[in-house]
Amino acid sequence: MEGTINRQWIVKKRPEGLLRPGDLALVETAIPEPDDGEFVVRITHLAFDPAQLYWLSFDSYRPAIPIGGVVESFAAGKVVSSRTDRFPVGTKVQGVFGWQDYALVTDDAEVSVLRTESEVKALNVCGLTGLTAYFGMTEIARPQKDDIVVVSAAAGATGSIAGQIARIRGARVIGIAGGPEKCRWVTESAGFDACIDYKSQNISEQLGKLAPDGVNIVFENVGGPVLDAALENLAIGARVALCGGISSYVPVDGAPVASINNYMMLGLRRSSMTGFLVFDYQDRFDEAIGQLGQWLDDGSIVSIEDVQEGLENAPETLNRIFRGLNFGKQLLAL
Repeated sequence: MEGTINRQWIVKKRPEGLLRPGDLALVETAIPEPDDGEFVVRITHLAFDPAQLYWLSFDSYRPAIPIGGVVESFAAGKVVSSRTDRFPVGTKVQGVFGWQDYALVTDDAEVSVLRTESEVKALNVCGLTGLTAYFGMTEIARPQKDDIVVVSAAAGATGSIAGQIARIRGARVIGIAGGPEKCRWVTESAGFDACIDYKSQNISEQLGKLAPDGVNIVFENVGGPVLDAALENLAIGARVALCGGISSYVPVDGAPVASINNYMMLGLRRSSMTGFLVFDYQDRFDEAIGQLGQWLDDGSIVSIEDVQEGLENAPETLNRIFRGLNFGKQLLAL
């Protein structure tokens, strides 16, 4: 292994909103040595998801990361030391390794060999966001041919893949994204039929024009007024797959937390809204990774990644997501 120092970001106190100086600390420890049944991964890339701020801030669907614990995240890297036959030295892997240079892992942990040679693509299309898009769209939204599907945060990691899966299923897909550059990528590269720029267009009015008979499926990632606009335009019997609501996770730079008002449209349109967690489908991850990898290989799905650099920049890289600064899957190269 190169060097002797392992840098780690550890939790010092619970964040209140976005990460601020003093919430975390970058410390140095010795690189771990594996015992029987263990291996050490040299991490090359970290993946960032909005849920990580939940994990840092409070108990939710999982206990919060303990004070003094290493910040957890999905990551990819290469095995550099091993005392298990399952993961020999040189194997490229992905799993929950955390914000650090080296991770000590047991051979019974939820770790996967990379489906693609690219760590960047593995953590996007074949990573947590791709898996979320896959199960949310195929199991919760269940688009049929000619359904009209609306996807918020359509230029984001999960939304972009979810919309492309709906397109593969034969649906007509409308994205919602922020700014002309993102909207252009959504239609020209990801193949959506249309994209509404929430920064310059009225979402509800545009949905009324693009889907005058209402939308059949909403794949929701934002919440607040974006979800409100979609609810206002539901078709009878529509389904809302509640993947996320980043607008309501934390206050961002003093802005109030967003709320929704049009929830009664679910009743008036005899529609349903269903929440889900990707970990509900953990026993089927290999199935999904295989299908996502096939779509990536044959060009049915394209992706875009926003890769920052340097472990020292991990806290601000997570904040980028909540400020809408990332274009595509937010990653950090170590």
